[in-house]
Amino acid sequence: MFTATLIGDALAAGDIPAAADRLAAAGCAPGAGAWLEEGVAADLPFAADLGAARIALEGAFAAVDVVVQPTATRRKALIVADMDSTMITVECIDELADYAGIKAEVAAVTEAAMRGELDFEGALDARVALLEGLSESVIAQCLAERVQIMPGARALVRTMRAHGAEAVLVSGGFTRFAEPVAAGIGFDRAIANVLLIADGRLTGKVAKPIVGSATKEETLLAAIDRRGIDPAVSLAVGDGANDLAMIRRAGLGVAYHAKPIVAAAAGARIDHGDLSALLYAQGYRRSEWVA
Repeated sequence: MFTATLIGDALAAGDIPAAADRLAAAGCAPGAGAWLEEGVAADLPFAADLGAARIALEGAFAAVDVVVQPTATRRKALIVADMDSTMITVECIDELADYAGIKAEVAAVTEAAMRGELDFEGALDARVALLEGLSESVIAQCLAERVQIMPGARALVRTMRAHGAEAVLVSGGFTRFAEPVAAGIGFDRAIANVLLIADGRLTGKVAKPIVGSATKEETLLAAIDRRGIDPAVSLAVGDGANDLAMIRRAGLGVAYHAKPIVAAAAGARIDHGDLSALLYAQGYRRSEWVA
């Protein structure tokens, strides 16, 4: 059996039978739908054809996200997540560049790299080089003034961990941001790049090897192996091209408000809601959330 979860702040009662009709027309043999949270999230079971169900439902209802997956493995035992523009609302390197007066230049490279138009490692080296000479004190200032946790992030991670899951933050950004962000959200650990600093100033270099796409994929696979879990009960979430490898290898790979290349490749997309949508997708009712 499979489950389609519809998630949206203005989800109407009529959307559930309408979704069932679409599934029936696609040959998916739907069952009776049920609210997870009235007016916000509903589950609709069906018996056949995951791919056809996704095609039938995604984009069919305004401002509604749809996650379609096997029912037996929907509750996940592992989450591996990106940080910038996923678990937090900003790209940290762009914000650091703002303090140096070069945000527009750096942000354009960041955007191109996240769309998959540039090699991530090379683009990171080039952007960090532009920060040479910036005072180390700006990092703490940026963290305090610019970095905001993404809505739903704490509830997602803390609820999953309370139910036995492992949570790992893997970022192509920097440890000086990732470590406090991970601690504030509730991750087990964080992996990120190390900005090199000398005499209180950024050197314009980052320690090697760079944490990029391969590291994210390796972290996911290593955690699956170490815990001895079925890969189907793993979840990976991110927004940029350097998240593609882990998203493709996870049991549920989620593109979160993502670049087109990621949205097209992911097994699920969250285009409208916040990260708490991934709790509904796992069948958690709000009464089970850890605040």
